[in-house]
Amino acid sequence: MSKAGRGGRSKPVARTAPKESFAVPDSAPAGSLPRPGAVRVEAVDALRGIAIVAMVVYHFVFDLRFFGVVRADFENDPFWLGYRAMVLTTFLTLVGASLVLARESGVGTPRFLRRVAVIALCALAATIGSYVVFPDRFIYFGILHCIALASVLARPLAGRPSLAAGLGIAAIVAGLALAHPFFDSRATSWLGFTTVKPPTEDFVPLFPWLGVVLLGVAVGHGLVRRDFAPIAPLAKAPSALRWLGRHSLAVYMVHQPVLLAALWVVLRH
Repeated sequence: MSKAGRGGRSKPVARTAPKESFAVPDSAPAGSLPRPGAVRVEAVDALRGIAIVAMVVYHFVFDLRFFGVVRADFENDPFWLGYRAMVLTTFLTLVGASLVLARESGVGTPRFLRRVAVIALCALAATIGSYVVFPDRFIYFGILHCIALASVLARPLAGRPSLAAGLGIAAIVAGLALAHPFFDSRATSWLGFTTVKPPTEDFVPLFPWLGVVLLGVAVGHGLVRRDFAPIAPLAKAPSALRWLGRHSLAVYMVHQPVLLAALWVVLRH
C-alpha cells in the first residue's frame, strides 16, 4: 500500500473502503500502512478492471464462434493464444500481489480461508455449469480452480519475495519444459506437464501458472516499496473500470451467461 503522507512525500494512491477482490486477499512487508485492516488501492482495482474487460472481449468473440458468427481459431492462432496468456498472466500476477497486500493489511487466516472457500465454490459452479453446456469439454481445472489452490500454496511466501521469485521462475520453467504422458489423464493433468492439451473449455494447470502467482508476490513487494508509483496513474482511471476490479469475481461468474443469453436472443430471433 502507499505510505501515509509524510513530509516531502508524493500524494499516495487513492484508497477506498475495505472490500474483497477477485484476486483473493490484498497483502506486503510490515510497516508501510498507517493502520491495520484490509484497504483497497484504486490503481490495483483499475488494473484488475482492465484485465476483466480484456477477458470479456475474449469470451465475447469465443461466444460469437460458438454461434457460428466468426471463425476465430482460439486453439492455434498465435494472436488468440497470446491474448489469452496475457489475460491469465495479469490476473494471476495480481493474485500474488494481492497476497502481499493482504499480509500488509493484517488479513488473518480465517478471512483468507473464507475468501478462498468462496472462490472454490465459484469454481465448482463453473464446473457444473460448463458440464451442462459442454459435457464432453467441461471445465475441471480452470482459472478459478487455479486461483484457489495457488493462493493457498503461495500465501506462506507472501513475506519472502526473493524466495517466491526464485520458486516462481522454477515453476514456470518446469511447467513449460517438462511433459510426460502420465499427466495426460484428467486425474493428473491439473498439475500440468501434459503432452497434449486436455479436452476442456478452460485449462489453467498449476504448473506453470503457480509460478506466475509467485512472481506476483515479488511484484507486490516491489510496488509497495515504490509507493505504487509504477501504476499510480491508474488510480485516476474511470470509476466504472475500478468498480469492475473491485467486483471481478462476481463479474466473472455472470458475464458468460449474460453474453450467451444476449447473443441467443439477438441471433435466433
